[in-house]
Amino acid sequence: MPGAGTDKTKRWIEQPAPVVVLVEPQMGENIGACARAMANFGLSRLRLVKPVQGWPNDRARVMAAGADRVLEAATLHDSLADAIADCSFVLAATARNHDQAKPVVGADAAAAEMAPRVAAGETVALVFGRERNGLENHEVGQADRIITLPVNPAFASLNLAQAVVIVGYEWFKQSGAAAMPFTAPERSPPVAKQQLEAFFGDLERELEKVEFFRPAEKRGVMQVNLRNIFQRIAPTKQDIRTLHGVVTALSQGRKGPARGGTFDSDQAQTLRDLLAEHGASRAPSERTPLRGLPRLLRRNPTEAERTLWQALLNDRRFAGRGFKRQVPIGLHVNDFVSFPLKCVIDLVPAEEAAAATQARADKRVWLAERGYRMIEIAAGEVEQDVGGVLDRLEATIQ
Repeated sequence: MPGAGTDKTKRWIEQPAPVVVLVEPQMGENIGACARAMANFGLSRLRLVKPVQGWPNDRARVMAAGADRVLEAATLHDSLADAIADCSFVLAATARNHDQAKPVVGADAAAAEMAPRVAAGETVALVFGRERNGLENHEVGQADRIITLPVNPAFASLNLAQAVVIVGYEWFKQSGAAAMPFTAPERSPPVAKQQLEAFFGDLERELEKVEFFRPAEKRGVMQVNLRNIFQRIAPTKQDIRTLHGVVTALSQGRKGPARGGTFDSDQAQTLRDLLAEHGASRAPSERTPLRGLPRLLRRNPTEAERTLWQALLNDRRFAGRGFKRQVPIGLHVNDFVSFPLKCVIDLVPAEEAAAATQARADKRVWLAERGYRMIEIAAGEVEQDVGGVLDRLEATIQ
């Protein structure tokens, strides 16, 4: 099972690489941490010169965090000379100036020098010193190059594993194996200019309604600045669809169980009563001045509507049943509709005028003729025991 970054299902990179030599490491934990750093960047050959706590070391295995094969292949040596005896090119890592006349290079330059040598079959060694005082002069003297890093001169000492990981990282990049392990998927193609222009048109129309472009003489400059903001982020088609939705929501209000509509719950119920009483509880045609009625009703739910809708959304029994709020069927606007179930739920207020009752009866007949089942639920029941209402509703729609 892959962990935070360790995935044993993937192939371990095996390729020619430098040898890492640790001279008299003092703590097993540091050896394990170095092995982990080596495994990160494809370094597998570890040589230990007289580890202070002996070898093998259980603490090293714990700190290696899965890099066991590096530890298992590690070899022990009595001296640095023995550890690098078969090496043709040696680099010594040190933070101190040893006053030796040999090239001093950074980790990136060191990797650039090592790569062609390793590729040609040479054995190259990276030598790291003791945690407390690093490498001695005579040990640095056995190296061909000195590796050092640009660090804070007042605090130049790195942890042993930190030094290994920096040099290992530069080596891995230079070796050509350092391709990014993953990339973010491209979920949507770049937006076409036509779609972008349509978005700008909608945005500018809504901004015009709230008198954003003031003073008038700066309108052109402001429009260009707005367009440049979106052009710089190189939006995708999905980005623009989302932004369209944002503009629509801000300009027209949220759908569903949104609080903050035009009316409070009592006023919302009064609106429904008036519409029913005057026979306007039906969805008006596009030519009437009330063509936005379903949207108005969605934005202004009664307390019972809001409670039942939220309960339907949160109850797994009704997931996937396709319920929607304030959706017209033919000429009738219904409190809740499921088209897959061909089911309509109507909330009946506690006090209802005779005209509204008759309108509901007429709607029930009209819906039944078209294969829809209409379920009437008292608004008071929803407010008192919405759980019980859902239980009965589930039994009814089975």
